[in-house]
Amino acid sequence: MRTLTVSLEDRSYPIYIGEGISAGDEIYSKHLNSKKIALITNEEIADLYLSEMSQSLGSFDLKTLVLPEGESQKNLETVEKAVEFLSDNGIDRDSSIIAFGGGVIGDITGFVASSYMRGIKFLQVPTTLLAQVDSSVGGKTGVNIRQGKNLIGAFYQPSAVIADTRFLSTLQPRRFSEGLAEVIKYGLIRDHGFFEWLETNTSRILDLEAEAMAHLIEKCCQIKAEVVSEDEKESSVRAELNFGHTFGHAIESLTDYNSYSHGEAVAIGMVMATSLSESMGMISSEDKERVKKLIKAVNLPTKKPNLNGDDFFESMKRDKKTHDGEIRLILLENIGRAIITSDYPNELLMKTISD
Repeated sequence: MRTLTVSLEDRSYPIYIGEGISAGDEIYSKHLNSKKIALITNEEIADLYLSEMSQSLGSFDLKTLVLPEGESQKNLETVEKAVEFLSDNGIDRDSSIIAFGGGVIGDITGFVASSYMRGIKFLQVPTTLLAQVDSSVGGKTGVNIRQGKNLIGAFYQPSAVIADTRFLSTLQPRRFSEGLAEVIKYGLIRDHGFFEWLETNTSRILDLEAEAMAHLIEKCCQIKAEVVSEDEKESSVRAELNFGHTFGHAIESLTDYNSYSHGEAVAIGMVMATSLSESMGMISSEDKERVKKLIKAVNLPTKKPNLNGDDFFESMKRDKKTHDGEIRLILLENIGRAIITSDYPNELLMKTISD
């Protein structure tokens, strides 16, 4: 088992990474306040793993809420349903909640934990690659509304993250690939050497080779932990982690969250951000092609859907990173180095989102 720490003074917490580490109650017992706990999961994970997880938590008084699958569940109606479930089952301030699923379950559960009784402890047990390398770490929680993604939420850190790599073996190939979008992002914004390692080890990753996956998850979590420890609430450098997301969130919103998964939209968004970076003379055309080639190699889309440019621009303006009406973008100076800027030619941005 590998262990990292997100250092946030009294809100610090460990990230455990390894195969089979979610079985048994040893790790849970370190981080749960009382015997009464709630577990929130979705139908797919419940079918695969709930019986096993219930056995691992057999020494606790466990109450389980199973939600339907999908991004469409990330809304205030689901939050209300979860809060009523907690209240009806006697979950109190000394209790804890376990988020057992992918990014959607983690986002919903974290937000519920942040607001129920003004905040109770929760643990992340992420089951998708995207959640293990990104969304479970850092304390971003939230739900969507019609006007945009994650516009209601809170920064609320978990007590621990338990990333059991064996869950990845039951992921559908599309779900696995969408997680690789966030993996590639880390190399692009922070670590040229890691990007090169991804280029060299693509086949090992797609084959779910154990050592390669353990290294990949640890490296991503290490970068995420360093950034979050430096800037917990995204007042500065943490915004780099949104590379490709401003474009990607607009794609998700304008296609009603039905056509592209989050990772697929981010993959397209990273290509768009890289293209804008090249148009501005920052990144070379050769490196832009390397980015597209790697994204394609892990079975992710690179081509923007046919969306109205003005609608796309308006959707980007509703992004949380907009400041005083200006869209802040994360662009690449080169592979491994990103910048946060509002200083770009508007005509080049419009060309990028209209082409």
